[in-house]
This record gives sequence, C-alpha cells and structure tokens, in this order.
Amino acid sequence: MVNKVAHYLMCKGGVYYFTRHVPNDLQRYYERPRIVICLKTHSKNAAVKASNSIASKLDDFWLKMRISQMGVPAAELLIKEQKRETYISYVPKLSDALNKYCRLKGTGRSKEFFSAANRNVGSVIERLGDRPIDAYSSSDAAIYRDWLLEKNLTASSVKRMFGTIRAVFTLMIQEEGLGCQNPFSRTYLPPVVEVKRNTVSPKDMRRLQVICLEIADERRLLLALLSDTGMRLSEALGLIWSDIHIDCEYPYLSLKPHPWRPLKTSGSKRIIPLVGAAYDAIKIMHQQRTSQFLFNSYSDISGCNGNSCSAALNKWLKKYISDAVIHSFRHSFRDRLRNAGMQSEMIDCLGGWSNPNVGQRYGMGYNIEILTQNLKNAIEDHL
Repeated sequence: MVNKVAHYLMCKGGVYYFTRHVPNDLQRYYERPRIVICLKTHSKNAAVKASNSIASKLDDFWLKMRISQMGVPAAELLIKEQKRETYISYVPKLSDALNKYCRLKGTGRSKEFFSAANRNVGSVIERLGDRPIDAYSSSDAAIYRDWLLEKNLTASSVKRMFGTIRAVFTLMIQEEGLGCQNPFSRTYLPPVVEVKRNTVSPKDMRRLQVICLEIADERRLLLALLSDTGMRLSEALGLIWSDIHIDCEYPYLSLKPHPWRPLKTSGSKRIIPLVGAAYDAIKIMHQQRTSQFLFNSYSDISGCNGNSCSAALNKWLKKYISDAVIHSFRHSFRDRLRNAGMQSEMIDCLGGWSNPNVGQRYGMGYNIEILTQNLKNAIEDHL
C-alpha cells in the first residue's frame, strides 16, 4: 500500500521515494511524465531532506530549460545538453551492482565465478550501456537476448548468461530496497536442446589408458586418473597431495572443497578408491611430484585453469576418438558401473551425483573397503 507522507514524497514497502510530475511544457524533453527516485532510506526525516534537495535542484534546472527557449544565443546547444541530463537517478549503476555481487557472493568462489560474472554483466554494459539499475526495461533485456543469439551463441550459453545477470540485478534490488522489477527476470529464452553426450567404449577406454600411461606426462596422467575415478575435470585439477592416500591397505583420494577449487554441490564431497589406471597414474605422479598440486601446470592457490586444460585434452583425444570429449569419461564411468550391476546408490556415491532419495542421505555411507572391492570388480569386468 502506498501512502503520501510529504510533498513530493511517498512510502512504499517502508522505503521512501521522491516523486514529482514533470511540468507540461517540459514533458517533451522527458521519456515519461513523472520522475520517481528511490531515496534508499526508511527514515522519514532523511527522506524529507533528500526530497527537498532534489525538488530545489529540479526547480533550478527547469528554470534554465525555460530560459533556454527564450531566444538565448546558442540555445540549441543548451537543449542538447538538457536532453542528455533529463534522466536523474540516485540508484546504483549496473557496474556497482556487479561489484557488490562479487563482493558478497564471491567468498570461497573460484576464479571462474568472477570471470563469468564480469564477462556476462560486461556484455550487458557493452550492448545497453552502464545505467542505473532502474533504468533498464524488459524490452532492453529482449534486445540483449537477440544480440547474443545474433552472435550465434547457443541457447544453453544464453541461459547461463541470463542466470548470472538475473542474480546480479536481484541482489542489488533486494540490498538497496528498490521498488523496481528485475527487467531480466521474465525474458523469454529459447529452449535448450539436450544433446546426448557420447561415451567411450570399454575397448577404446583401455586403449587410451595404455597410451596415457606410456606417455606419462601431466596431461595424459590426468586422463588416466579421470578414466577410473569418474571425477569432473575441475575436481581433479584442484587436488593436492594431502588429498591422496596411497600408503594404506585401500588407497583412495579424498575429494573436498579448497579455496582455489570449490565443489559443484555438497554431494560432490566424497572419497574415491584408487584402482586400475587411476592408481597407476597416481604412483607415477607421486614419483614426479614437484609441488603440492598434482597438476601444477593448471592449478595454484589462485585457482584452476580448467578451460585451457580441457581445450588441450579434447584436441588430443580427437586423434583417437573423434566424437569424445573430456566429460565423456565421466559418462562412461557411470555406464561401466551400471553395466557391472552396481547399485545406483553406490554409483551416486562414487560419482558425486545427487540422489533424489532423501533416506539414502542418512548415515556415514559406504566404507572404503566396500567401495574399493566393488569399483575394482566393475573396472576389471568391463575393460
């Protein structure tokens, strides 16, 4: 409910706004007949002071505009300047919203989080300009969407970008108590067509593992590790040697979040037995270790460079399997466990996949002996 509380002042949702009708003779200079400015305060006294100040400035500004129409020399120059300054807003700009989003939401996040936020919001500023948050409209969002699609971005890429942009707008609107709507919240986005990822056959998997262990450089050993653990590339790149436990009866790695590499979900935190090619790769790397990071060409305390690593590995993979990519190893891992008759609960446990069964989230889970035996049997039977 909106209540008038003072001249040029209104209160909505406990937040005060300055509102004033544009004089009829000056409306041609404005995009809309009324000026509404969020004062970003819950205090009536503070709002009255701010309102009086804005009203006084507008009176002075409108007087200059009227004088400029009275045959003053070079009046046309004044009109152009006035047109440029007619939109007055004390609302933070999109660049300010981006900075706040990174500051508040970036704790413990990887470099990819910040680069994605800056890249996605930066593209909005590139196309639409760096405006106050309340100066964007739903039509602007549609223009931005069309611009992305004209650049041949996929529907999934556009969806991811809009996800970040919506989050930035929503956070600033909530933090500042703004009365505007998120202009990107209801923009129609083309449907994402699910593409079934190709998997690697057991025969090709074994052939690749042999080649990787023979070459035994950092990239190939990474592939060997991924092949029999089912890890995501980012998960493997963030490993350090304290995560690896090989001097025990059942060797394993402990996958947990690090400042340089968070995990995708809470369910991604897990232990994975080291068997097959993964164990062989770890033994070789342990002898070659020169850093606390297993893959120090792509990881350090500032973060992990997954994009560079993925591009290099995918290029090499195509020499042997034309339609395979790095993530194919993860899909193949699940298929091999499923084909070996492993219970779906254990498969989810090993791969860090979320399980819809709430009851299965209770308890300590499988011990390392049971996991090792089952994974070893599945790998030996299906290679």
